[in-house]
Amino acid sequence: MIKVLIVDDHEMVRLGLATYIGVQPDLEVVDQAENGQEGVDMALKDRPDIILMDLVMPVKDGITATKEILKAWPQARIIILTSFIDDAKVYPAMEAGAASYILKTATAEEIAKAIRQTAKGERVLEPQVTTKMMNRMNHPQPQYDELTNREREVLQLIAQGKSNQEIATELFITLKTVKTHVSNILAKLDVEDRTQAAIYALKHGLVKNDQGDDGVATRDH
Repeated sequence: MIKVLIVDDHEMVRLGLATYIGVQPDLEVVDQAENGQEGVDMALKDRPDIILMDLVMPVKDGITATKEILKAWPQARIIILTSFIDDAKVYPAMEAGAASYILKTATAEEIAKAIRQTAKGERVLEPQVTTKMMNRMNHPQPQYDELTNREREVLQLIAQGKSNQEIATELFITLKTVKTHVSNILAKLDVEDRTQAAIYALKHGLVKNDQGDDGVATRDH
């Protein structure tokens, strides 16, 4: 039996997957999690053969959960099962160590097949994901390309020395949302702090800098 853990914040999705998987003679759902943190906890407790992981969830997103599971248990086999096909989701998910990436538009039979193949050590990728990964290998894109339009706006304001509160006011968003964008920016650019993010923006010509890199002002509040 291939033991499967389902991690998804939508109850109907979990129910549908569990119902179909449950009637397969070689597949068994061992548990269900409704957010990324529960997914991490259950994965490390149950050690299932396959983890079906959604990407956008409360408490902890699927990419973060994938990283944490694989850090603690490198042998885990995680299938990203999501509705998202944009670069900002695909690349981080694959770089986090996901074994396979399929869309929720796949049929139940296709999902079951992907589970079986991934359990055998094969990689199953949505055709669009395969194309994206091949293009990325042949034509590496700057990390900046992974940022959303809003994250680019936040990055430019960081490089201008704006505080989180000032950014929130200027963009008409909450302080909590700004902090989330800043966290995403640091992760996507692979930098440690706001100063490094600001320098990245300046070096790549994303903002005007009359003072030079040493004149970058970055505040955390």
